[in-house]
Amino acid sequence: QVQLVESGGGLVQAGGSLKLSCAASGRTYSTYPKAWFRQAPGKEREFVAAINWTGGYTRYEDSVKDRFTISRDNAKNTMYLQMNSLKPEDTATYYCAADSSFSLVVSSPHYWGQGTQVTVSS
Repeated sequence: QVQLVESGGGLVQAGGSLKLSCAASGRTYSTYPKAWFRQAPGKEREFVAAINWTGGYTRYEDSVKDRFTISRDNAKNTMYLQMNSLKPEDTATYYCAADSSFSLVVSSPHYWGQGTQVTVSS
């Protein structure tokens, strides 16, 4: 079973940057497509970004395009989310996710991390 552990969250002022990391256990899962989701208080969890196993294909939710960059280092079993030009509306708990296909990881991934809190102050 894959285990995902997020880190890098914190408090930042609007316009600032943060870089989230998601470390995965198990070499078997290093090639799984992975994604970031987020959930703000009182709202449903929403898709943020996804990346295929080579890193050559990515997809973003419209509100984060041109501000967030998803990447991965398969040798380190780690995925990243570089977040720039942060806005108060980006405040949420950010979760990494994994599954065996890209279509599953963007819609209903099976494996989830525990989440890391990102708070953007105005």
